[in-house]
Parts: sequence; C-alpha cells; structure tokens
Amino acid sequence: MTKTENVKELLDAGVHFGHLTRRWDPNMAPYIYMERNGIHIINLYKTAAKLSEAADALTKISASGRKILFVATKKQAKEIVADHAARAKQPFITERWPGGMLTNFVTIRKAVKKMQTVDRMKKDGRFESLSKKEQLQMNRMRDKLEKNLGSIEDMTRLPGALFVVDIKNEHIAIKEAQKLNIPIFAMVDTNSDPREVDYAIPSNDDASKSIEKIVSAVADAIVDGLSARKAGKDNDGDDDDKPKRKAKKGDKSKDSDDKPKKKSEKDDKSSAKPVKSKSKKADKDDEEE
Repeated sequence: MTKTENVKELLDAGVHFGHLTRRWDPNMAPYIYMERNGIHIINLYKTAAKLSEAADALTKISASGRKILFVATKKQAKEIVADHAARAKQPFITERWPGGMLTNFVTIRKAVKKMQTVDRMKKDGRFESLSKKEQLQMNRMRDKLEKNLGSIEDMTRLPGALFVVDIKNEHIAIKEAQKLNIPIFAMVDTNSDPREVDYAIPSNDDASKSIEKIVSAVADAIVDGLSARKAGKDNDGDDDDKPKRKAKKGDKSKDSDDKPKKKSEKDDKSSAKPVKSKSKKADKDDEEE
C-alpha cells in the first residue's frame, strides 16, 4: 500500500478531525494542518508517518515475546479495542482502570488467582459442598473480578508496552506506565499533550471509525510480530535437531574407543604381575639348590 492510499483511507475514516480550537493543546501544533469552522484539522501525512513508526516498534516488541496492554474505557472504543486485542491475543482493559494495575501488579495477580481458584473449585466438585449463601458470595466475587480483570487473566508479568485510546481519559494508566518506564503508544487528539507518550499517533480519538482504523493497524502490526516469532522458533528447532543427533553419534564412538583402551591397559598390568612373581620364585629355587 502506497502512502497516498493510506492517507486516503485515514481521510475516509475521519481521522483528521480534531477538537474545537479553544480546547487545543499548543504542543500539538506541529501535527495540525489548518483550522476550519472552529475545528482543528490534523495533518494526515504526519499521522501516517507516526502510525508506521509505531507499528514497526510494536512488531519488534511482540516478536520479542512481550505483551502489549490495550487500554480504552470510553464507550465508543470498548468493543473495538476488545475485538482487535483478542484477535492479536493481547490483554486489554475496557472497564474501569484498576488503581495500581501496573505499580501494584502483585496484588492484582492475587485477585486474578482468586478467580481461578473459584473455577478450580467448580471443576473438582468442592464448590457444591459449600452452603447456598457461600456459593452466592463466591459467584458474585467471581463475576466482579471477571468484569474488571478477566481480560488480563493470562498476563503473568508486566506488559512490554501500553496502547492507549485518549490519554486525557486514561491519565492514571499513563502515570503508572511512566513511573515504570513502560513504552506508551497512544492515539493523541488536538486537546492532548503528545509529550506524555513515547509514540504519539495524532488522530481523532472520539469517532468510532477513526478508532477502528488506527486500532486495526496496530493489531495487524502485533500479529505480524507474533507470526515472525513463531517462524523464527520453527527455524531454530529445525536447525538444532541435526547437530544434536550428530553429537550423540560422535559421543558413542568416542566412548567405545576409550573403553577398549582402558581394558587393554588393565590386561597389560595383570599380565605383567604374574611374570614378575614367577621370576622371583625361580631365583629362590636356584639359591636353595
């Protein structure tokens, strides 16, 4: 896809619409093309360049085996982000951001383990031995945890990066990631400060079509990284098998060569001893005569 075609797609998706001019952030000035009817228009050529840069970085992170956490709690972005994050097999937060999600990750993992414990109890039959009141309480607790943390159940360590839709709305997540030096990728509108994130993608973060376009491009980049990692593992596995087999054969031959040598040495020693003893006895007999 050429750059012009990419820009045309961004234009059709309405990525270029910014906020009202009176609500703008001066740090977004380099990414603003013009003002029309009191609304700032984003320069889509710069958006396309930044999107490509972010996609390359995300591909490298996913190829290294690290997870990318998607964060979008605003109404129009929830379903879109959940669908694309699931397609890319990445964790996501679409409900309220749990405070300390990154900075207090150990406690969050304990809450996830509680949910997994209830699931195990249901499988092995222990859940049925509880009273009705206890079962009701356990189910309520599990449903609450599933709603807030179910999408990060498989995230066993801190993510390699964060992808955020609307950094003003998700300011707590941004602060936590900054504290832990986690790279931040984000859709940044004209009312936000792009200096708060590492990879800013200037775009309309309110329209569902715009969010769909950017998030799908990000998810595609992550999928490419995962497929490259899988292909690399397969190649390494094929290369490793051949030398291992050769080494085993070589080791056996070496061992087989060593063993007869040791035996021959022992045989020489054993054969040498009786010869000496016989000669001594013969000398004694001669002296006696």
